[in-house]
Amino acid sequence: MTAAVLTDREVAMGVIVKASDLKFKYPRDTNRRDEPKFSGLPDPAPFNRDDLYEILPVMNAAMDELGTDDGHVLHLLEDLLNVMPGFVATRGDVFSYLVGSAQDHLRP
Repeated sequence: MTAAVLTDREVAMGVIVKASDLKFKYPRDTNRRDEPKFSGLPDPAPFNRDDLYEILPVMNAAMDELGTDDGHVLHLLEDLLNVMPGFVATRGDVFSYLVGSAQDHLRP
């Protein structure tokens, strides 16, 4: 990832967040790695905060929604994920929480 902001056309192609882009290390639930992951709203499936394979798709989608590939924004999303209230439990709710909270933090 680079620190530049993508144009609207480039954002449509999608941001790809890799484990090496993340600020924190997350465990991997290898037993469930091949199960379907977050692919958009609505998604009522439970979110596993302790599984890299759950975290990456939500981070990708949140970065796409925010229209950025800025590493600082990704790290903000990680910080938000790590202080997110426990009642935010589904993949859809996690995505909405991260995007909404990041937008609040990024407003001038």
